Amino acid sequence: MSLTTALISELVWAANQVEHLTNLKKRRLLERAVVTIREMRDQVGIPESKTEADPAIDLQTTAVGFERRTHDQVVAALLDQADMIRILRIILSGKEE
Repeated sequence: MSLTTALISELVWAANQVEHLTNLKKRRLLERAVVTIREMRDQVGIPESKTEADPAIDLQTTAVGFERRTHDQVVAALLDQADMIRILRIILSGKEE
């Protein structure tokens, strides 16, 4: 299993178990996913945006202030991150062929 596949699985698992995770675990997972998304977007050639309309910026904002987010917002952020990484992985695998 690749590292990105493992991270996607971990994000989905965490979204289903979020009430049982410590704040430290949630923060580290959210931040790790943001770093992965940034790196993958760079590999794909998507420029880093500085606007609020950028979904990656929205996920980073959620990761930084997740303690102020509702349970449902944290679950949504974890699932959004998993989906974004999955899509970027598909794009990257298409570029390699």
